Amino acid sequence: MFHFLSIFLLLVSTLLFSSESKKIPILTYHRFGVEVSDSMTIKTASFASQLEWLKLNGYTVISLENAYAYLHGELKSLPTKPVVITVDDGHKSVYTQMAPLVKKYAIPVTLFIYPSAISNASYAMSWEELKELEATKLFHVESHTYWHPNFKREKKKLSHEEYAKFVDKQLRGAKEKLEEKMGHEVKYLAWVFGIYDDELLDKAKKAGYKMAFTIDRKHASSSDNMMAQGRYMVVSKHDIKAFENMVNGKEEKNTH
Repeated sequence: MFHFLSIFLLLVSTLLFSSESKKIPILTYHRFGVEVSDSMTIKTASFASQLEWLKLNGYTVISLENAYAYLHGELKSLPTKPVVITVDDGHKSVYTQMAPLVKKYAIPVTLFIYPSAISNASYAMSWEELKELEATKLFHVESHTYWHPNFKREKKKLSHEEYAKFVDKQLRGAKEKLEEKMGHEVKYLAWVFGIYDDELLDKAKKAGYKMAFTIDRKHASSSDNMMAQGRYMVVSKHDIKAFENMVNGKEEKNTH
């Protein structure tokens, strides 16, 4: 009887453990500067303090690729305290302000890029700079649509057929352009303004993306839709305590 009870309890614990969702905090930044010029800019010194905090508190910055593999069940384990760092838009401050710190701490970073701005907009990096960053093996370029649209606004003003073509350009078109320019497969997408709906999630999957990211303030989880994984946007108003609450899951718990 005791033997059968032990087996039963072992099976129950195994099932409970296997059904438990895997979670990873994913952070996203936009611009860096010596001073804060707008709400989306974080002081470079503050970013340096955050990286130092992660290091001192036993966190390991992992690649988005490993995060996907883990959440998808292809990778069985990760370091005890994993965290992912991403940056949206492709502003020049990534190259001038962020990159030296990334190299100093030797951490992987994913850049979500919309190609229309690259080598065109005065605030954006060039294709050469992006390639230089990727050559360090620390940075990796992924998709942030083609030109940073507001999907809600476009859906209201375009016909059904026009909107379908528009979405295809933003999703599939961006993926193809980035692959052409960077010379590697583009598998991940960050939703612009955090806007998404069931139709967009389905179209992203059909366009060939493996995982897509919102700015819903919660950990990425194996129990969530792979096309709508959460991220924490980090801006100047977040002090080190707020940052700590993001990565250790306290902010996520407080929102439920």
